[in-house]
Amino acid sequence: MAMADVDVLIVGAGPTGLTLACELARSGISFRIVELSPGPQPGSRGKGLQPRSLEVFDDLGIVDRILANGRMAMPVTSVDAAGEETRTGREPPAPRPDVPYPATLITPQWRVEEALRARLAALGGSVSFGTALDHFDQSGTAVSATLVENGESRTIAARWLVGCDGGRSAVRKAAGIDFLGDTFDQFRMIVADVQAEGLDRDSWHVWGHAEGFFALCPLPSTDAFQLQASIGPHQDPALSRANMQAILERRTGRRDVRLAEPSWSSLWRANVRMVDRYRDGRVFLAGDAAHVHSPAGGQGMNTGIQDAHNLAWKLAAVARGAPDALLDSYEAERLPVAAGVLALSNELAMSTARRRNLTIARDPRTLQLGLHYRESALSCDARADGEGLRAGDRAPDASGLHGEAGVCRLFDLLRGDHFTLLGFGAMPAGLSLPGALRLRSIRITDAPAGPDDFADGDGHLRDAYAPAGDTLFVIRPDGYIGFVSDDGGAAAGYFARLFGTADHAAG
Repeated sequence: MAMADVDVLIVGAGPTGLTLACELARSGISFRIVELSPGPQPGSRGKGLQPRSLEVFDDLGIVDRILANGRMAMPVTSVDAAGEETRTGREPPAPRPDVPYPATLITPQWRVEEALRARLAALGGSVSFGTALDHFDQSGTAVSATLVENGESRTIAARWLVGCDGGRSAVRKAAGIDFLGDTFDQFRMIVADVQAEGLDRDSWHVWGHAEGFFALCPLPSTDAFQLQASIGPHQDPALSRANMQAILERRTGRRDVRLAEPSWSSLWRANVRMVDRYRDGRVFLAGDAAHVHSPAGGQGMNTGIQDAHNLAWKLAAVARGAPDALLDSYEAERLPVAAGVLALSNELAMSTARRRNLTIARDPRTLQLGLHYRESALSCDARADGEGLRAGDRAPDASGLHGEAGVCRLFDLLRGDHFTLLGFGAMPAGLSLPGALRLRSIRITDAPAGPDDFADGDGHLRDAYAPAGDTLFVIRPDGYIGFVSDDGGAAAGYFARLFGTADHAAG
């Protein structure tokens, strides 16, 4: 097979594929991203961004735009079948020094994709819309993929192919990877974007009823609501305005709310599936191509974004000279996470079905801040077993760090595609990484004396990391802790094991 045209071919330009493309672009890794649809997809679709995904977008430099087009911790006004009204979440929780984004953000998915495409354009990339993957073959060194655009076929060679092309993934099917699970036709839901006259936009409105639930959620930065209505086996699934209006009136008892023609609509079926492997040679899966969820708890889109965040730095590292075995950790880390998240969304969906009312999850598990890789081969904690922050955990943020350039947050220092050495005492001398891999050292000290020295003026960093003496943390490019030790010199051995080299410590 000929030399690769690009390092990575990405099939699918939803949030997962776009996140992957942005991360590769800022790392200087060549790629092409193609999308079967002729243009950007309409519709609110997955409208909930969890805090961990917001941290990913902070890392990519687009979180301010995302926040400006969303609303955090949307209040919920719920009316049960007996007509009893309750209202929850009047005030969003306050940010914490270690958790800057403490709650779910409601924003239309098309806004998320819009922000990612803008970031991709700023990084010099773009999406090839209207381009289909016809077939591919792979060898030990590359993937040869035939693409069809404007009726013309072209073959492109890539070192790796990543399928981010949704639940009906052409990449997954061509790779022969099983999609295990079930489709429950008896559990369906109309989802649509509509304007609703006569209803306030102050909260997410939910009604329970004997025949099922009905919900209207105002979509920030638009004048529309997302409509959700469960559809039983013998109920009319028509996506017409008339049917939606009739369901609204039956289930809410209100005649004063009038729906306009939907600008986008879909009939969702409970299709709960996931793969048994994320990789076939040089072909990887991410997002809905690897796992499809119920909408309950807002987990699907977020899990895909974090699939991409995990895979991107590993592809970049191997492209820069790290051993290919590093890519095996993608499946090892993300497959258990997907299984756990799928189980959670199923649990919430079944609660909705039993109660005949929509479950708006205020469950800390849905925020995805507690997801970890403690069992990963990339996680090494050289300290005695104990409670608190461990290797494999998400690296907490910390505000109030004082350096030469002023006051900043830890996330400001982590932003980018580099590894970070975070030390609370003596730092290892001459530590470096192979090839083009980058390493930044940050020393916490009472008296900063250089550009990489910072004072923890408010004590937030020590509160979050609880160092004991000269504790050293290695933070991966995706914001997870890879290594912890009270002996800074041991970090060289960690990198040697991670990158399959004898020694990276100089002097």
